[in-house]
Amino acid sequence: MRQIILDTETTGLDPSDGHRIIEIGCVEMVKRRVTNNDYHQYLQPDRASDEDAEKVHGITSEFLADKPRFKETVNQFMSYIKGAELIIHNAPFDVGFINSELSRINSSWGKLEDHCTIIDSLVMARQSYPGQRNSLDALCKRLGIGNTHRELHGALLDSQILAEVYLAMTGGQRALIFNAKEAQNTVEIEAIQRLSPRQRTPLKIIYANDADLAKHNTKVAEIAESSGVQLWN
Repeated sequence: MRQIILDTETTGLDPSDGHRIIEIGCVEMVKRRVTNNDYHQYLQPDRASDEDAEKVHGITSEFLADKPRFKETVNQFMSYIKGAELIIHNAPFDVGFINSELSRINSSWGKLEDHCTIIDSLVMARQSYPGQRNSLDALCKRLGIGNTHRELHGALLDSQILAEVYLAMTGGQRALIFNAKEAQNTVEIEAIQRLSPRQRTPLKIIYANDADLAKHNTKVAEIAESSGVQLWN
């Protein structure tokens, strides 16, 4: 099974207001193992980021001035994710922006969901932890995943962190903390040892003594008297 953890950074919150994608970051997992076959691309959006958005990702217009536009990278990007299961935190946001970019250039690729299965890890987290905060930072704290190296949001860095969060939420293997400075992915596979019945230490059986049985009988009698029903005699 090929899974792609995907994140984007954008100039603002709503593509219908003309906001654009400025960064796409993807981490590939095959059979729940990070492969190091990442996809990472900065994009020239032909507009400035909102002030609040730039405070979040720290990506300036000057930095993006010489970067390619989405239409120049679309075939490479779509070929990379085609056929994979995409794992995205708050998927409607990123999917909406990617589909907006595809529509803007009249791409023959159609929509993202035409080529991939999409899993929203935010929905998964809300089902697992109802009534709690389920941002990426909150999940890292809850699941014991280090993210102190994350001073600003970044699409590739957030995808690396989400890969750890997803593996922890779904059990089994977990990735190590990623080194953001070197951008090198290392993976630790937590071995799960399943012992056969013969290998297991026999369970100790503790029998009730006379005092325990007396207390039990007294409690049963009290329940029967108060309820009028004798179920345990």
